[in-house]
Amino acid sequence: MRNEITISELAKLMNVSVHQIRYFEEKGVLQPAYTGENQYRMYSMDQVYQLAHILLLRKLEVPVQSINECMGYSPEQHRGLLEHSLEGIEQELRRLRELRQFIRKMLEEQQSYSTSPETFQIKKCKATSLMQVMKLDSHRKLSAALLAEHAAGIPDLFESDIYYVLEEPGAVTLCLEQPEAGGVILPDGEYLTLQCVAREEELEQWTGRLLEHAAAQAIPLAGPLVVIERSYLSLFVQDKLHYELRACIGPAAPVEGRGSV
Repeated sequence: MRNEITISELAKLMNVSVHQIRYFEEKGVLQPAYTGENQYRMYSMDQVYQLAHILLLRKLEVPVQSINECMGYSPEQHRGLLEHSLEGIEQELRRLRELRQFIRKMLEEQQSYSTSPETFQIKKCKATSLMQVMKLDSHRKLSAALLAEHAAGIPDLFESDIYYVLEEPGAVTLCLEQPEAGGVILPDGEYLTLQCVAREEELEQWTGRLLEHAAAQAIPLAGPLVVIERSYLSLFVQDKLHYELRACIGPAAPVEGRGSV
């Protein structure tokens, strides 16, 4: 009864291809126990364990050319390799969780625009803290060059809700949400809102509609008009952008924090 197995049997046992085993042999990280008279490569338990180690190291993204070096690692070095790999996995899991959350947000937001297009609504909104990125006026319009100038410190700009706070005619502050309080604070309360899918040059017309609706319905507005751009939804309508217009209803309750509006 033979104790060794052929390359085909080894491939089946370890759930890899014969081609992959031959590749490891070409790179000098695995060799058969011996080659029989029939020129068949034969592998013993030593090679089974060796191939198992090779496959584990490849799962840890160790390059093939570094495998022989890793085979001679001390227990401490192997532990360090595993800990480094675990750290990379944790980072990738965080990235995937954030991506999953963002995809869910995109689907929910897109569904919202599909089910309630161009509809005035009154929403209860929580207080939102905003980080001021740049100020714009009639002489300084948003451009690619201006965005590039402020690129440092703007994380994933086009995966975020972009807030345009219209504090006075012709003056706009571009902001992003931030977790800690500070900068511009939009108070909690009820807001008159309007969602629309439009070109940038059509925004003035949409803001006019919101203000006209508030006047017609005798809805008192307090604080600045806020336009939220969800640029990531342009994936669905590439020649237009998705906006939500918000205006706080009634006198806003004081909110602590510098720059409250």
